[in-house]
Amino acid sequence: MKLHYSITRAQSPIVAAAIHDGHTVDRALRAYLTLQEHERFREEDPYTDYLAMLPVNRVTVRTSRFQLDLNRRRDSAIYHRPEDAWGLQVWQPELPDALCQELLQQYDAFYGDIAALLDDTIAAFGGFVVLDIHSYNYRRESPDAEADPAENPEINIGTAHNHGIWKTFGERFTHFLTHHRIGNHQADVRENIKFGGGGFSEWINDRYGSYGCVLSLEFKKVFMDEWTGRVDIQHLNDLKQLLQCSIPYLLDMLDKKQKERPDDH
Repeated sequence: MKLHYSITRAQSPIVAAAIHDGHTVDRALRAYLTLQEHERFREEDPYTDYLAMLPVNRVTVRTSRFQLDLNRRRDSAIYHRPEDAWGLQVWQPELPDALCQELLQQYDAFYGDIAALLDDTIAAFGGFVVLDIHSYNYRRESPDAEADPAENPEINIGTAHNHGIWKTFGERFTHFLTHHRIGNHQADVRENIKFGGGGFSEWINDRYGSYGCVLSLEFKKVFMDEWTGRVDIQHLNDLKQLLQCSIPYLLDMLDKKQKERPDDH
């Protein structure tokens, strides 16, 4: 049994991660899996790997979050009960303990590789910024019922786990994105409205929070039909272009941040 992911390194202090893009489930687990492909696809984050294809370090996970959710704490990374997975019964019968232990070993190996990436990035650049890229459903009840836009921004920037020294960093990045257009409209970008960030952000900040921050970007699935999976490629490209143009701004902000506190590390 294998967890499929890749880490592509670049000469950059920025990391773009798409850890929920994956859809594959290992053959050893399929006899226990109760969900149809479309049920899994709805709660995964398709096309986020495409958004993460930027000239920075990249982390891409091909394995489905239903096999192992790397954006949750270790003790909740396997969906044992329906309440762990939006009311969905994922495994029937329950996964044997031996398989669960193997999955958790894969969880540990993944985070060991993330630690190595961040250690090397800090050694080379003194700090980092992680773009933790996700997407979320806004027509959960039915294809025709849209969630209230007042509580569901087009882009939610989750910064809840970042150390206090990065508060202004997150605010400025959010403000920067709001000055851009997506297609024919002004970007609706807000901070910590829908999500504050998951276990991936929490883990990074617990260990490296004085060296960098995590910007957990949750894109509302207006760029696709969340029920059929059909994507609007032009809209998706507009989002990717938005991220692309933000890279120089992030580098500049990180450089200024490091100059403000040269002896704090």
